Amino acid sequence: MSSRRRSLAFLVGAALAAASAAAIAEGYGSSVARGYGPLRPVVVAVTRLERGRAIDLALAREELEVRRVPARFLPPGALADPAEALGLVPLAAVPAGSYLLASQLRPPRSGQPGRILERGRRPVAIAVSGAGALLGGGADSAGARVDVVVTTEPSAGGAGRAYVAAAGVPLLAL
Repeated sequence: MSSRRRSLAFLVGAALAAASAAAIAEGYGSSVARGYGPLRPVVVAVTRLERGRAIDLALAREELEVRRVPARFLPPGALADPAEALGLVPLAAVPAGSYLLASQLRPPRSGQPGRILERGRRPVAIAVSGAGALLGGGADSAGARVDVVVTTEPSAGGAGRAYVAAAGVPLLAL
């Protein structure tokens, strides 16, 4: 076989190998994309959003943008449109590059402090364990309704007990 025929056969073999590699890669890429789900819009904070600063139209245009990401990566409550955040304030600072979630936002508070306790009631300080979970998001939890759960130690020969001592108690501070 001449060197010309050998080089032609090698070229045809290389072309077939390249075509089959491209077909395999395309099939693999499509299966990976199917595994992540369809692309969905999500609102992303371009810059850090400060706690308590109301999101107005100017802020929404400058500091929020819509990106499309696979549905598999969207957390529950992710906003799909910046208009959904208008007039709301972040409960805690939202880092740049983060998805904007409905649970991170609340309506702005009025300038006047509201009454949390009814007349004739007074606040009580209670030492609790596990209160760090309420502080986890960095949000101010004052005004939230909480249940007071009491757990007793097991007595000699008996089991401990846990019960709700008070349901829906307004939390004044942590």
